Parts: sequence; C-alpha cells; structure tokens
Amino acid sequence: MRKLLLALLLFAPVLAPGQTADSSLKPAATQPAVGLSARDAIILGLVEGVTEFLPVSSTGHLIVATYALGLQSESPLASPDGKPLWYKPPSTKHPQGVPLTMKLAADAYTVVIQFGAIAAVVLLYWRPIASMARGVMGRDIAGLRLAINIIVAFLPAAVIGLLIAGWIDTHLFTIWAVLTAQVAGAFLMLYAEKWRRRRNAYAVATREPADLGLGSSLRIGLLQCVAMWPGTSRSMMTIVGGYFAGLDPRRAAEFSFLLGFVTLSAATVYKSYQSGAAMIAVFGWPHVLLGCAVAACSAAVAVRFLVGWLTRHGLAAFAIYRLITAAAVAAWLFV
Repeated sequence: MRKLLLALLLFAPVLAPGQTADSSLKPAATQPAVGLSARDAIILGLVEGVTEFLPVSSTGHLIVATYALGLQSESPLASPDGKPLWYKPPSTKHPQGVPLTMKLAADAYTVVIQFGAIAAVVLLYWRPIASMARGVMGRDIAGLRLAINIIVAFLPAAVIGLLIAGWIDTHLFTIWAVLTAQVAGAFLMLYAEKWRRRRNAYAVATREPADLGLGSSLRIGLLQCVAMWPGTSRSMMTIVGGYFAGLDPRRAAEFSFLLGFVTLSAATVYKSYQSGAAMIAVFGWPHVLLGCAVAACSAAVAVRFLVGWLTRHGLAAFAIYRLITAAAVAAWLFV
C-alpha cells in the first residue's frame, strides 16, 4: 500500500511558489504542513471502517467527522519558512496549481483510507473473489457470470464518476448536502424494506448474485451512481437495488460488498493519483497508514454485523438511524 501511494505521489507533487511541475520539491514542502494526530487518524479510521459497508454513508459521516475535528479549513497552508504551499493536480493546466488547504487534504484522506475497507472485503470474501478470478480464466462458470455482473454494475459509476467527479468535489462535499441525502435515503430504505416484505409474502424464492443477469446488474449499477452524492450511501443504494432485483438481504449485501470491492478500489486509486500528494504533504505517512489499518479492522467487524442484522431485521433500523443522525447534526449546527 505504501509503495502504491509513493508511486502516485510522484505523479502529483506539491509545489512551493515559483516551482513548476518539472522542478524538484523543496524539503519544506515534502514534510507534513500541519500533521494529523494519532487520535484523529484513529477516529477517522473507525468512522470509515464502521460506516463504509453499513447503509448509512461513510462519506457523509467522514465529512461531518472532519468538520468536527477542525479539518475542513479552506485557508491556504504555508511551509515552515512561511511560504504558501501550492498543489498541482494532474487534471489542472494552471502552471502554479492551486493553494494547498486542510480541506483538500482531508477530502483526499477520507477516500484513501478506503484501502482498509477494501482489505476487509478481500479477507472476508476471498472465496467469491477467487471464484471470479477462476471464472475470468475459464475455470469457473458461476464465477465468470458473477464477474460479468460485477463489471456491468461497475461501469456506470466508472463512466459517470469520471465525468462529474470534479463537480461533486466542488459542490457536494458539504454538511448540508449530506443531511439532504441522509433524509432522502432513509425514506427510500423504508419503502424498499416494505416492498421486500410484501414480496416475500407471495414468493420466498430468491436469486443468487451470479444469476442476476445483465439487465438487473446494470440497474444496480445505475442506482450506485446516485450514491456519488455524499450522504446517500453506496452500500444502501446497491442493497436496495439487490432487493428490487430479487436478492434476499444476505445475498444483496454480498453483491454490494463485491461491487464495493471493485468500485472502492477504482475510486481510491483515482483519488490517490489526483490528491494523494496533497494529503501526504499535510498529514504525513504514518497516520495515513494508521487510519487504513484501523479502517480494515473495524470494517471486518461491521461487515459481519451487517450480514447478520439484515438477515434477521432488514433495513428499517438503519433508516431510523439516518433520520435521527440528520436531526442531531442539524440541531448541532444551529446551536
């Protein structure tokens, strides 16, 4: 993981005033500009790990957490010698780049620590992942069908995400956007749970993720795109999509985890490439790795909990939690 982030860092250097993309970094610009405490790294790692696969929106919780920890400042940062720090994202053509801020680094951090959640899925679901790998090599027919379904479900997010990622980062990484999505998602979950229970009263047969077919997989993928709005929850949208495709809660969660493995991997690598250097320049290596480790451990526990809870109780409790959380955060903002 560290080697991957280091490689990405080479493509997106942090620049001090007067430097160009081809000039070497000054030592002051490669040291953490502010730093992230171990406490903050552990808190953010726990928030990411616990909420990534629960249908409550990890991004929304992390935006609120970084705000509460004071990591959302948009004031330009300076090096130890007092010179403003500049960051040149790969996507910008401006020779000087953009001012380096705490918010820029924190927004990248909340995505990059998803490496930990990805590791948890690999650990817990290595059998279906291995089955898909064998299927791609022509050794497992069911694994091949599952791999095709996952790829089809992933493609809408890959295409739409690349087109509007910049707009989302600029306009939707706010607490008010999160609260709106939390409330809307809660009502969608209540409707989906009521629909599922009504369907089960007439038909108990369910499908396996490998049997979804291209149409159902594509519809789940399109629903996943809605979760690009922070606070919606990728897990929630894909589980709801699994409900509507005929999967029971346990199988819908499994498909959501496997789709998340692909989607989160792509999003994390992309965000690391775009803003990984800014994150390292502000927070440094050790606490980034600490956040990933904490996220991995807590995500493994959360995944086990979610599967058991959904099998017995469904989504309704998470919808109520979203409404209570949204109301509490709104009240906190007004106090």
